[in-house]
Amino acid sequence: QVQLVESGGGLVQAGGSLRLSCAASGRTFSSYAMGWFRQAPGKERDFVATINWSGTATYYADSVKGRFTISRDNAKNTVYLQMKSLKPEDTAVFYCAASQKSYYIGGKRDEYDYWGQGTQVTVSS
Repeated sequence: QVQLVESGGGLVQAGGSLRLSCAASGRTFSSYAMGWFRQAPGKERDFVATINWSGTATYYADSVKGRFTISRDNAKNTVYLQMKSLKPEDTAVFYCAASQKSYYIGGKRDEYDYWGQGTQVTVSS
């Protein structure tokens, strides 16, 4: 089992940048594919980005492609989401998630087994 703790959220102006971190407990972090999702008020939790166990493959939602970058440091048990050119519509609670399918790089929520508590990102216009 793995526990996930997100950090790095906050308030930023449109056009600004933030980097989210997700620290994982446990010695098997490198065996998990990792993903980021987000949920705006009154909306479903949507896929943002994912990365496979080794960091050699990534996949992004169209809405963030070219603006967000997912990466991981297996030595630090941490996955990151670098966000730039932020827009007010990016405002949401961001969650990281872990999938036991090491090679998975998809956006289906059901494929992820563990979730963090979330971190709020607010982008002002």
